[in-house]
Amino acid sequence: MTAEFNGKIALDIRDSEPDWGPYAAPVAPADAPNVLYLVWDDIGIATWDCFGGLVEMPAMSRIAEKGVRLSQFHTTALCSPTRAALLTGRNATTVGMATIEEFTDGFPNSNGRIPYDTALLPEVLAERGYNTYCIGKWHLTPLEESSLAATKRHWPLGRGFERFYGFLGGETDQWYPDLVYDNHPVAPPAAPEDGYHLSKDLADRTIEFIKDSKVIAPDKPWFTYLCPGAGHAPHHVFKDWADRYAGTFDMGYERYREIVLENQKRLGIVPADTELSQINPYLDVKGPGGEPWPVQDTVRPWDTLDDEEKKLFARMAEVFAGFLTYTDAQIGRILDYLDESGQLDNTVIVVISDNGASGEGGPNGSVNESKFFNGYIDTVEDSMRYFDVLGSPQTFNHYPIGWAMAFNTPYKLFKRYASHEGGIADSAIIAWPNGIGAHGEVRDNYVNVCDITPTVYDLLGITPPDEVRGIAQKPLDGVSFAATLKDGKVKSAKETQYYAMLGTRGIWHDGWFANTVHAASPAGWSHFDTDRWELFHIESDRSQCHDLAAEHPQKLEELKALWFAEAARYNGLPLADLNIFETLGRWRPYLSGERTGYTYYPENAEVGSGATPEIRGRSFSVFVEVDVDSVGAEGVLYKHGAGHGGHVLFVQDGRLHHVYNFMGEDEQWVSSEDVVPLGRHILGVRYERTGNVENSHTPLGAVSLYVDAAVVGARSGVRAHPGSFGLAGAGIKVGSNPGQAVCSAYRAPFPFIGGTIAKAVVDISGAPYRDGERELARAFAKD
Repeated sequence: MTAEFNGKIALDIRDSEPDWGPYAAPVAPADAPNVLYLVWDDIGIATWDCFGGLVEMPAMSRIAEKGVRLSQFHTTALCSPTRAALLTGRNATTVGMATIEEFTDGFPNSNGRIPYDTALLPEVLAERGYNTYCIGKWHLTPLEESSLAATKRHWPLGRGFERFYGFLGGETDQWYPDLVYDNHPVAPPAAPEDGYHLSKDLADRTIEFIKDSKVIAPDKPWFTYLCPGAGHAPHHVFKDWADRYAGTFDMGYERYREIVLENQKRLGIVPADTELSQINPYLDVKGPGGEPWPVQDTVRPWDTLDDEEKKLFARMAEVFAGFLTYTDAQIGRILDYLDESGQLDNTVIVVISDNGASGEGGPNGSVNESKFFNGYIDTVEDSMRYFDVLGSPQTFNHYPIGWAMAFNTPYKLFKRYASHEGGIADSAIIAWPNGIGAHGEVRDNYVNVCDITPTVYDLLGITPPDEVRGIAQKPLDGVSFAATLKDGKVKSAKETQYYAMLGTRGIWHDGWFANTVHAASPAGWSHFDTDRWELFHIESDRSQCHDLAAEHPQKLEELKALWFAEAARYNGLPLADLNIFETLGRWRPYLSGERTGYTYYPENAEVGSGATPEIRGRSFSVFVEVDVDSVGAEGVLYKHGAGHGGHVLFVQDGRLHHVYNFMGEDEQWVSSEDVVPLGRHILGVRYERTGNVENSHTPLGAVSLYVDAAVVGARSGVRAHPGSFGLAGAGIKVGSNPGQAVCSAYRAPFPFIGGTIAKAVVDISGAPYRDGERELARAFAKD
């Protein structure tokens, strides 16, 4: 609340007494600690060496040695919901984030817009004299509010952060990231061939932001929310970092699980009698319509693989491990800076993963994770073509699902499954050398991500505010466990935690856990009323190996009823397990509305996902108004997408070309025979859908290339993406190709030279090319 003026006002200022209290910026208490939230992506609890895994993480171990590891830390099983729960101290469904931003819907539990009566931690700390910085992955802005034309109310600077450098969406290319600086897109400061990698860039920016403040106000504390892309797909890293792990994973994922479980027992991460869950625990489960357990969510046992498959799968794990260790080294540089500047010991550091290891690579792994979002499963044959360049800019790679089970040892399943520990039980470390005397210890209290910020408030001596920015606040859902950090003998006050994610459900209560057996979205099973429930005494059976539903039916009914009560309390319904095409097809309040025509200019910033025309296998036309004034004219006229999928219209060697890049594996060319003549022209392309590939959901079509009204090139049988070009690098640009090149025939950005582009028009109405071309020609003639 605004402080009252307590000065004196007279006619003359000389007789008046000022009072700066209501006006001056807030000042934090003396010696208030800094706060660093470090959020990793898709890291299972059995990955890092400090939790028993085989991936070396010196910086994470350094933090663990100064603090405590949480052995029963839980998330929501997915990115955006965990981050929303973390920053607000509420359950994800309380704040409208039941799923990732790209899949949200118009319901109180799943609209993707965190309400102002559930303030984020930076909004609270900014009112208490802290600087607030957000660096890296955000993923808390609705897809339809992510463009430059959209409201910025849910961008980082609209939610309490003073500075932002990172990416808005759920993933990004680590070599060619979709970067945003504050409220505008920017290009990366260098190219991968010049040594650029996003993890290093984010570390550089973190140090820069803190230094910028400290040189002016050395005693002012800061809150930094640092979220590297690691280890979300794509798993990008320099080859020499991946090579450090050569041979480390040759034993296969089943043997990895055995080795790591013994390490976990030795470190006290799990009880000594913990068992390994089955690697395919629900393979015999059928859906309500007799559907088999999804192939996408099924592990291929190591002993069924041939030598080539084992070689590929092991290399994919090596690349992932190298990605993590490289990123850890960059975070180590931040720790070094804080140590050298005397800040480290008075910094509360919270390290978490946002969910369990990811199964999105499917049974065979993937060299293009975008396939998952288009309903495809990679083949080993496709991936082996990229074996020598895995992790490079030529791939958008992800390991096979067997490694997700391994990195989640000893638990069942993986990211997306809130019904099982593999999705929700994750790595977490909390350290504050000046305030928490426990160093190098393990705490076994049950903790959920919504408990973190209430605990930080407790550590900072802040009472959760009743009002933020003049808005009355809802109570926190989370429970502080600060006392347990300082004394391992203290029992946590937490009693209950409910879960719901992508059609899966679970509830923990006083050491028991009840859950449904239901394939997660995009399975599309529905019929939630027919779900089978399981019951585990998870305090003694961490890996959910012994279903006690038949032995304790009354306890199961008690927990089922409690789940529905908690769901009613926290906006848990409706449940959604829609398949990918049902999800993409649902109406959203896009600024583009129901438009079928779009106009772009070369001066425009790249237009990203959520604002671009959604082609999804439909017929479309692109018209580009060009004045060609040189025989050496060349460059990109129009591009949509990137090297892992998209299409591009460009001039090279004097001729007009169009390439539809299908899933990064097939560049489908159409070219003119003659050079583009000098003068003013409409250069264009038409994709006419003609059907589908036989026994497939892949659209087929015919491509025609135009100079003015004349067809100058044609090709039939062109495959198109049925869904998105990807969650990253899927933008539209006229006159150049920023980021990764859509086509391998040129080096990005390949700007158009030797002429002038007036504009580009995209038509997705389905109308014939000539109709659009005539309209454009008439407009062109008036210029």
